[in-house]
Amino acid sequence: MAAVIVAPDYPTDYHWPVTVRYGSLMLTPLRPRDVADAWDVRARNAAWLSPWDATAPTPVRPVDPRARARVMWRSAKRGRTVPWLIRWSDSSGRPAPIIGQVTVSNIVYGSAMAASVGYWIDRGYAGRSLMPAAVALASDHAMKTMGLHRIEICIRPENAASLKVVQKLGFRYEGRRPRFIHIAGAWRDHAVFALTSEEVPQGLVARIPEAVVFPDRVSTHGWVGPSAGAGAQTPPEAVL
Repeated sequence: MAAVIVAPDYPTDYHWPVTVRYGSLMLTPLRPRDVADAWDVRARNAAWLSPWDATAPTPVRPVDPRARARVMWRSAKRGRTVPWLIRWSDSSGRPAPIIGQVTVSNIVYGSAMAASVGYWIDRGYAGRSLMPAAVALASDHAMKTMGLHRIEICIRPENAASLKVVQKLGFRYEGRRPRFIHIAGAWRDHAVFALTSEEVPQGLVARIPEAVVFPDRVSTHGWVGPSAGAGAQTPPEAVL
């Protein structure tokens, strides 16, 4: 059974599985038994997601999604990757449906203490600031519980929806990596964004407006922090 963390009160010791909850938003462990439901969501959103999906530069043998989830689970137990499903519960009391995924991966310890964050969301839930909130929860867990120093997010400059996520959270633009990742059948340039733990001592959750994750509360506040000012630098090729 997964332990439950209620953000922003993160423990300082890592264990897996763990669920992170903040208001109506939850990050739950990606388990092999959840793969079919998650892939159904992806299938419904194929046109929305496929332009940004990673591909292989050479033909590879298809891998069963459940087998891949089991590999990720074992990696998560060792603290090498942290795969979560994003769930959203409304006021109806029904079980929280899967609306996306956020994964902390490429985790490096030692002198680097760094990781990358990747994500996708159901198009029906896009534009409601839920994806930035999920990335904030995952990044805070990585820095506060896992003790990581740096979080990096790499995005194709053409992916306007994904760029809005890092802009809302105030990730710092660091530059462009030419032909960095094989996406949708070709090597694609990526814009690189990052934050270190010193830049967000209060955590990224502090930048989430309450109205995003507590929909029953009345709030007129928008996003705060560096994303509201000059701190959120946008590459010229990615102006929205």
